[in-house]
Amino acid sequence: MPKISVCMIVKNEKLHLANALNSIKELADEIIVLDTGSTDNSIQIAKDNGAQVYKMQWPDDFSIARNESIKLAIGD
Repeated sequence: MPKISVCMIVKNEKLHLANALNSIKELADEIIVLDTGSTDNSIQIAKDNGAQVYKMQWPDDFSIARNESIKLAIGD
């Protein structure tokens, strides 16, 4: 069975992040949250819901952030 990694790029998502993480918790082998500068409690919400949290400044290019999150994943 392949291992599934879920990679999420977030910034100030406190209103939706817990629901999003809970909706995939049972399906994913790992959840990577790449925070791009949140000033709310998104990072703590991600940690409280079992995600591995990493930070980077928003590079003003979605593909750079996406590729960075994928590098952090160990799933298939």
